[in-house]
Amino acid sequence: MAGSGIQKRARARRAYQRKRNNRMSMLMVMVAVLLLMVVVSVNSASLKEKRDAYQAKEALLREQINEELDKQEELVEFEKYTKTKAYYEEIAKEKLGMIHEDEIVFKVIKE
Repeated sequence: MAGSGIQKRARARRAYQRKRNNRMSMLMVMVAVLLLMVVVSVNSASLKEKRDAYQAKEALLREQINEELDKQEELVEFEKYTKTKAYYEEIAKEKLGMIHEDEIVFKVIKE
């Protein structure tokens, strides 16, 4: 029965080798998972920075859009004003120096 002792030792050795191989495999898997986590966290941080930059740019663009809409409203109002009699009178007085018949003009004389 000397062979059975050798077989037991061989089985024990194989079991030890399997445990050792399993531990190495687990260690390799853990290292791979840890590496993956590090890469994901680094990329996540860079994506957050990009998101913040894009949000700031979006806010700036929205502000510019609102300013342009305000200018558009002012231009529409100015267009309506340019079609009034008051606008024509104002331009005639400023640019052409014209006055109404019943107005009196006072000139300042510089000495």
